[in-house]
Amino acid sequence: MTPAPRASNDGLPRAHARRLRDIHRSAGWPACDAVEIDLLAAGLVERVFAASGHETLRLTAAGIAHLARSLERNRAAFSLHEALVERVVLEMQRAGRIAWRGLSLRAWAGEAWVMAMPDVYSVRHTTVEAYLAPFVHEIKVRRADLLADLRLPDKRAAYLQMAGGCSYVLAEGIAEADEVPTECGVIVARRRADGAGFGALECLRPAPLRSMSLPFAAWMALARATPAAMPLDEAQGALADAEAGKVDAQAGASMAPL
Repeated sequence: MTPAPRASNDGLPRAHARRLRDIHRSAGWPACDAVEIDLLAAGLVERVFAASGHETLRLTAAGIAHLARSLERNRAAFSLHEALVERVVLEMQRAGRIAWRGLSLRAWAGEAWVMAMPDVYSVRHTTVEAYLAPFVHEIKVRRADLLADLRLPDKRAAYLQMAGGCSYVLAEGIAEADEVPTECGVIVARRRADGAGFGALECLRPAPLRSMSLPFAAWMALARATPAAMPLDEAQGALADAEAGKVDAQAGASMAPL
C-alpha cells in the first residue's frame, strides 16, 4: 500500500508546499496535475494569461503566507534538530569519544554503493584499532521524518556497514521504542519543563553491538573531515578538576555505545 502523504499544519500535504516553492522560483509554467488543482482550489495560486495566450501560475497573497509558515516550521525543526545533534556530540565527547557531524561515508547497501551521512559518527579516543568501536547516532525530532527514514532499510544497512552499532535519538513523544527496528538502539531526549530544548537523554533500548574493523574508505573520510571541537569549558574542567571530570564521564556513559 502506498503511504499517505505527509500533511502540513495548514491541512495540505508537504508536497504542496514544495510545489509552491517551485512555482515561486520559476516562470510558473503549469503542470496540470492534481497538486496544481488543489493549490488553485485553495486559492494559493492563480492563473495568469499573457497577451500571447500563454498561461502561467502566480502565488497569491494566501500562497505566499502559506509558504512563509512552511519555511518557519522548517527552520524551527532544523534548529531543534541541530540542538539535539550538538547535545549528542557533547555526550559522546564526555564519554571519551571523538565525534563528527554530517560525515559523508561510502557504504555498500543492497546492490549498490551509497553515500551515507549519519547525524553523529563517533569512535573511541584510542591508539588501538580494535578498540575504536565506531558508532552512529541518527537524530529525529519530527515523527514524519522518522517514519520516512524507517521506510529506508538500505540506509540502516549502510550505517551498520560503517559502524559496530546504530541508535536512533528521538525527541520525546514522536514514537515508541518498538516502532524502531530491533537492529538499532533507541534513546529518547526528554523535553525540558520550561520548553527550552531538551533535558535528559534516556536509553530505552541498547543497540546490538558487534566488533568490526573500520573500512579503508571510512579511514580516508575521517582523515579528510574535522571532528567536533571539545567546548573550551569542558576541556578546561577536565584539566583543572579531576573530580568534575569523573562526574561528566559518568553522565556521558549513560548513553555511550560501549
